[in-house]
Amino acid sequence: MTHTLLSLGHGYSARALTRKLLPNGWVIHGTTRDPDKAEGLQSTGIHPHVFPGDLSAPLSEATHILVSAGPDAEGDPMLRHLRDEIAEAAPRLEWVGYLSTTGVYGDHQGGWVDEETPLTPFTRRGKWRVAAEAEWQAIPGLPLHIFRLAGIYGPGRGPFSKVRNGTARRIIKPGQVFSRIHVEDIAQVLAASIARPDPGAIYNLCDDDPAPPQEVIAHAAELLRLPLPPEEDFETAEMTPMARSFYAESKRVKNDRIKRDLDVQLIYPTYREGLAALLAEESDATG
Repeated sequence: MTHTLLSLGHGYSARALTRKLLPNGWVIHGTTRDPDKAEGLQSTGIHPHVFPGDLSAPLSEATHILVSAGPDAEGDPMLRHLRDEIAEAAPRLEWVGYLSTTGVYGDHQGGWVDEETPLTPFTRRGKWRVAAEAEWQAIPGLPLHIFRLAGIYGPGRGPFSKVRNGTARRIIKPGQVFSRIHVEDIAQVLAASIARPDPGAIYNLCDDDPAPPQEVIAHAAELLRLPLPPEEDFETAEMTPMARSFYAESKRVKNDRIKRDLDVQLIYPTYREGLAALLAEESDATG
C-alpha cells in the first residue's frame, strides 16, 4: 500500500521527516505560501501546493497529515480554510501529527515539566498554541498526535555563524534554562509515531540536557576555538521584544514518553553531540 503524507506548512522539521519517508516510497504533498518556494519543493520530490488554495485532491489521497503551520490570533490557519475537509477525511486517515511547542507549559522557574503538566502559557504565542491544540483535538475521530517541540536546531540553524561573525551574545539571566532538540531527532520521533500510531497521544520532543543558553554559546565558541562572546546582563541587554520574550519562561522538559512509548534513542542526547555533528557536517561540506 502506498502511503501519502500531506504536509501542511512544509517547513524545516517537515523537510527532515520527508527525507526519511521518500526513500521508502511515500508520496508527499507539501504546502507553502510562497510560489517561488513551491518550485523548490518540486525539485526535492515533493508535490507542491500554494496555500491557501484547493487542497481537495491531496486531502482525498492522504493517509497521513503533518501540521507544522503555526497559529495566530484568529486560531489555526489550516483549520480556518480546511476544517470541514479534514473532518470529512478523518475516518480514513491513519495518522495526524500536530507540531506544537513546549511553550504551552509556561514558566516553571527552572522546574521540570512533562506531558501531564497543566497548560499555563505565559506568552501570547503559547496561548495561541494551547488554543490551536484544542481546535485540532475537537475534530471527531481524528487520529491526532501532538508533539510539543523544544527549541529546534540543526543544519543552518546553529550558533556557529553568529560566533564566527562576532554577533553571538551570552545573555546571563540567573536560573534560566532552555530545552532543545536536533531536527533529526524530531524526524525520527515523528517516523516512530507513524510506525506506532496512538491517537490522542501527546509527546514532548527535547533532548536530555536542559541548559542555560550562554553555556551552549560558550561550547560553540570552544569547538570553533574562538574567544568566548562577552557576557551581557539580561536586565540591561538590548534585545528585541521577541528575543526578550523567550527569556520570560524557564523550565526543564522531560522526554521519558518518547523513549518508553516509541522506543526512541536520541541521536543527539545533548547539545554537545549535536553541535559537534553540525561542525563536522560543515567541515565535510567545505572540505
